[in-house]
Amino acid sequence: MEVFHSQDELAERQDRNVVTIGAFDGIHLAHQELLRRVRERATREKAASVAITFDPHPLRVLAPQKAPKLLTPPPIRLELIGKSGIDRLLILPFNRDFSLWPPEKFVEEVLVKTLGAIAVVVGDNFRFGYRAAGTPAMLAELGERYGFETQVLPTMQVRGMPVSSSQIRSLLEEGKIAAANRLLGHPFSVRNAIEPGLGIGRSQTVPTLNLAPYSEMLPATGVYVTWAKLGFRAEEKVTSIKPLRSVTNVGFRPTFGDRSLGVETHLMEKWDGPAPSTLEVSFLYRLRDERKFDSPEELKIQILKDIRRAEAYFRRLERLGVAIVQVE
Repeated sequence: MEVFHSQDELAERQDRNVVTIGAFDGIHLAHQELLRRVRERATREKAASVAITFDPHPLRVLAPQKAPKLLTPPPIRLELIGKSGIDRLLILPFNRDFSLWPPEKFVEEVLVKTLGAIAVVVGDNFRFGYRAAGTPAMLAELGERYGFETQVLPTMQVRGMPVSSSQIRSLLEEGKIAAANRLLGHPFSVRNAIEPGLGIGRSQTVPTLNLAPYSEMLPATGVYVTWAKLGFRAEEKVTSIKPLRSVTNVGFRPTFGDRSLGVETHLMEKWDGPAPSTLEVSFLYRLRDERKFDSPEELKIQILKDIRRAEAYFRRLERLGVAIVQVE
């Protein structure tokens, strides 16, 4: 996938393009369907498939107090869009001036002059232009004027729930990780640098890898079955390793006094390689609430029970033949 950060870069191509547009936070099932339809249409038309997204998230500019925590920060979002098979990604800088563009100007400047769009695929909740005045119906009208077709994807539902980023955030806030993952179509993941801990786990309970403070979306506090993917500095030349089975606590570690919200992951598989610099945690199943124990010894007993339950969970995945599919 080619990545472009300005209209001028892409306008030079002068290609025919099939386009989709959105924040694409989460790359959930509805986003995946949009991207699939764009790829298919582009193949039929012998055109390029293009996704347009924005950085930062528009609400972080227009209404910072209402801006959501991201399900997929830009690096992860870019990787997931790349895995979709889309040809090109245009990341438009979102600022105050850009937010004042009326819908007609967005269509003319971006879809027509920059991309020469022959078809545009959007969801039925798509809004664009100043004060979100642009709707799918308006896009279709402008498409007739400028010579591109508009295709609108109806709201997708899974088990009676709408597939949307806001719905997934609500499920994560409630700790309903399995339901959130169903709407995502992949495990919810967080990735950040690893920071040194205080050594409490290694000396009093079980050793853990501690994620540096993370400001984007996290699931509700509690203990989860997870996959852990280790990351390394480029100079260490470590080949990619499969995700490791793990148990992760999201919370405040109340047994050791009130602390800031943290993510601690215990690897259930031995790792003898170099110390990782980053960690990506994929959440699969919620085991229990976080709670305060009377002593580190009692906490350790509970953690060992959590590990045994996680082992049983992974055995069930293996019997179903989905152990690795879950994270690819």
